[in-house]
Amino acid sequence: MVKRPPAGTIPDAPGSYQFKDRDGRVIYVGKAKSLRQRLSNYFGNPAAMHPRTAQMVQTAESVEWMQVRNDVEALMLEYSLIKQHRPRFNVRLRDDKSYPFLAITVEDEWPRAMVRRGAKSKGTRYFGPYGHAYAIRETLDLLLRTFPIRTCSDNKFSRHEKEGRPCLLFHIEKCAGPCVREISKREYDGLVQELIDFLDGETTTIVRRLEQRMQDASSNLEFELAARCRDRLTSVRKAIEKQQMVTERTEDLDVIGLAEDELEASVQVFYVRKGRVVGRKGFVVDKVEALTRPELIGRILEQLYSEPTLDVPREVLVPDEPEEREFYQEWLELLRGTKVDVRVPQRGDKRSLQETVTRNAQEEFVRHRLKRSADHNSRARALNALQDALDLPEAPLRIECFDMSHIQGSDYVGSMVVMEDGLPNKREYRRFKVKEVEGNNDFASMEEVLTRRFTALLAERDRPVEGRPRKFAYPPQLLLVDGGKGQLSVAMRVLEELGLDDEIPVAALAKQFEEVYLPGRAEPVRIPRQSEALYLLQRVRDEAHRFAITFHRELRGKRMTVSVLDDIAGLGPTRRQRLTKELGGVGAVKAATLEDLKALPWLPDTVAEAVYEKIHGTGPRR
Repeated sequence: MVKRPPAGTIPDAPGSYQFKDRDGRVIYVGKAKSLRQRLSNYFGNPAAMHPRTAQMVQTAESVEWMQVRNDVEALMLEYSLIKQHRPRFNVRLRDDKSYPFLAITVEDEWPRAMVRRGAKSKGTRYFGPYGHAYAIRETLDLLLRTFPIRTCSDNKFSRHEKEGRPCLLFHIEKCAGPCVREISKREYDGLVQELIDFLDGETTTIVRRLEQRMQDASSNLEFELAARCRDRLTSVRKAIEKQQMVTERTEDLDVIGLAEDELEASVQVFYVRKGRVVGRKGFVVDKVEALTRPELIGRILEQLYSEPTLDVPREVLVPDEPEEREFYQEWLELLRGTKVDVRVPQRGDKRSLQETVTRNAQEEFVRHRLKRSADHNSRARALNALQDALDLPEAPLRIECFDMSHIQGSDYVGSMVVMEDGLPNKREYRRFKVKEVEGNNDFASMEEVLTRRFTALLAERDRPVEGRPRKFAYPPQLLLVDGGKGQLSVAMRVLEELGLDDEIPVAALAKQFEEVYLPGRAEPVRIPRQSEALYLLQRVRDEAHRFAITFHRELRGKRMTVSVLDDIAGLGPTRRQRLTKELGGVGAVKAATLEDLKALPWLPDTVAEAVYEKIHGTGPRR
């Protein structure tokens, strides 16, 4: 464990600090306005720290720091060190794919348009990123009719230049033929600049120019040229439709959306230029550090704009205000050269756009989790990893998870969900109404539910195979309960009483720190954060929680719609409706005397007496 540096040796100045393990590897990099104040936080009582922070301090053997002149330099130094060392305890942004860009090689003699991925090159303008390469090709195919610059490789360009013959794209009017000098260098550079302006969002000027050319050609009776201008105008308008306006004004901004759980976060970024979405990017954040949501937003900004995809815009819209917002604005202003506003939109089209980007992040997050769970190899690895992590006798091909749900002890319910081969088997799901426990007692309720489930298992074993379906006949290879040591003790006690403790392994998953408790172990098992085994446990636990809450809400909704006039012999729906209508509602029925009820000619006296007894809890006086 790292020791506290001698008093007075840590400077009270901005800088970056690095924790190293016993092998000298950097395991964490941070920044601070005051190194002395920040580092002092790491040498307090470990019990008061977040578990992830405490684990980092426990792993580290030494700490070093570098002093800089200001906060912005501290941020830039921190980023460069993270990029260099890739510390295991720092938040990491993991792109799930390489995003394609529309690239124009502006420094070439005859610039070329193409789809490009990977690292950026000098002398090339990039537009995007796009979600798919085909989206770029479709857009480029439309624009080449209006801005026919070359798309061929340098080798192909050189070959046609030597042959003196243009390729097919020239003949179908998708290339101006620079290889055979069918267009002057000045005119070609003009086409390239018009294409760049269009992709930058200057669409109005381009449309007006084409409309004017078409009208001029028509006025001069050059109808063939006017038809070509018309076709080019149609292609440009189709390309504009693909870039839908999302703001009322033609302004530049980036919009960040976020969806998260305790271990990961999904981030979506929409790049808006001149009021139109010109690109988007998405990635998953591995939340290794113990960060609040404002701190996480700050980390995302750091890694997004340390190597910006496009130029830094005037506005960056975020779902939550980052910690030290003024600091990030100052840093972005240095990158841009002018004022930058980082803020949370409150109303109007920007608020709507922010919500749209957030929905995209949520959908991507769901797909990210489902992709892991749906992959067979991933499921197999998860089951094998779970067997090793929990020291199970076999891979848990059937996992049963139990959870409880209630509100202040009312409508107590339990849920049982089943994962078979890593996938939910909803036909095996079961719901339990807690019948014997009164008040708020999670342990007793869990004991009742587990006892009923495994008593049914024993009963099914003794019953002949023929007859009704065997609903509880299959024991789990892992019994998982949502909670900590208390819930684990309950599950162990139930299995011991029923003689199943040697047959069914049991574990408890505590949600707060994602720790797994096992019988006979004082300390919890901490499964590696990126392990497929932990993802599997989280999925089954979350599914049990969802299933329990759904059942609880269903029961509560039914209870809240129950009337005092229900379940009265002789008072069916028709009579009940007529009774409340004639007397003026359920309240009036409650206030009516027995004589009032018997005075109704269509209501039998026996039914009137039953209604009065149900409401007042006493029979009629005789």
